[in-house]
Amino acid sequence: MKNLVVERRACARIPTEVGEFQLCYYQNNHDQKEHLALVFGKIEPQQSVLVRIHSECFTGDVLGSLRCDCGPQLNQAMRQIAQAGAGIIVYLRQEGRGIGLLDKLRAYNLQDEGYDTVEANLMLGHQADARDYTIAARILQDLGVSAVRLLTNNPSKIESLEALGIPVLKRVPMPAALNVENAAYLATKVERMRHLLNLNGRSPVPVPQPKPAPNGRPSVTLSYAQSLDGSITRQRGQPMALSGQESLTLTHQLRTGHDAILVGIGTVLADDPRLTVRLVAGPDPQPIIVDSQLRLPLTARLLTEHPRKPIVATTETADPQKEAALQDAGAIVVRLPATANGQVSLPALLACLHKHGIHRLMVEGGAGIITSFLAGRLVDRLVITVAPLLVGGLNAVGNLNGHGLPQLKNPHTQWLGKDMVLSGDVRWPDEN
Repeated sequence: MKNLVVERRACARIPTEVGEFQLCYYQNNHDQKEHLALVFGKIEPQQSVLVRIHSECFTGDVLGSLRCDCGPQLNQAMRQIAQAGAGIIVYLRQEGRGIGLLDKLRAYNLQDEGYDTVEANLMLGHQADARDYTIAARILQDLGVSAVRLLTNNPSKIESLEALGIPVLKRVPMPAALNVENAAYLATKVERMRHLLNLNGRSPVPVPQPKPAPNGRPSVTLSYAQSLDGSITRQRGQPMALSGQESLTLTHQLRTGHDAILVGIGTVLADDPRLTVRLVAGPDPQPIIVDSQLRLPLTARLLTEHPRKPIVATTETADPQKEAALQDAGAIVVRLPATANGQVSLPALLACLHKHGIHRLMVEGGAGIITSFLAGRLVDRLVITVAPLLVGGLNAVGNLNGHGLPQLKNPHTQWLGKDMVLSGDVRWPDEN
């Protein structure tokens, strides 16, 4: 910012529950916004000062919204600075990581449709993080700060301050205020924005546990989301976000309890899923793709982004040149016997996975895979999220006539936000 002028215009005593601060008002010739500094105790110019650079969040700071961790971070910073005896909170008017309140609300609506916070900002034409810390550095310099101990989980904030001439001698972590509403947001901070945040494997919701493995194959948990009328999307090949944030968090926590996660090639072509554990802390399961004719694109995120390269189950008739290309990209291609209609034999696949140490398998779809596992009586546990809407589209389960209809044993239901999650062990008609 060339020719930037930042001036302190007034300060006043602000008594709070944790102690008495001085609130200083700063004016500048760049954005005409009212940036602030909340100062506690005596600031010693030759010592490192405990500092929090906090960007305005009306929804979190004022309304106490659970969609982020901003309000708890501000309150925590005030408490820690008061306990330390001296420190500064620089309050920057950079709502929504710099995109403003209007587009922040629009971004929230996109997140409710299933996009993460980074994707939502980008879709609105903004950077993932559009904040600038030049004014914060000028405010700290005006207050006589020569070095800081920074209350943050964000390495970009540290890098920016140091580039602006404010040495950061120590990062002071801020533990997460985790709840079902902000779990996805916090996980995205960790995965896509480099935040040094430890979620400690905590889940804000109870998690159905996988059953012990049967002899000769992995234990199979079938998990999917559907509408009230049983639809998983409006039409085949078209992605549709059904689950709310709370039930998505449950799904990711459920993934951590399995060795591998399996989807059909139709799901990959429609959704380009990541199949990682993003919303909670935990290990990413091994991705497995059932792809009878090797239609998997070399640009799929399971090949380019997933920390574990996928196992691709195919048949003997699949193209050997495509197999070589997928293997060059890191995929493990396994050729297996085919059914009469040319699909991968699921019993053969499960036997192969069991032989290679996969004992707990989570199956997430799509419709053909769901129906095939049920028709083959290869499901041991079922977890279904039911969203409160009617779609009139592609049903999750196809025709099971002649295969016996499964029932749930020890069923359990829980409400997560607006969704109902039904889970239980699967019992087949001829079982005791």
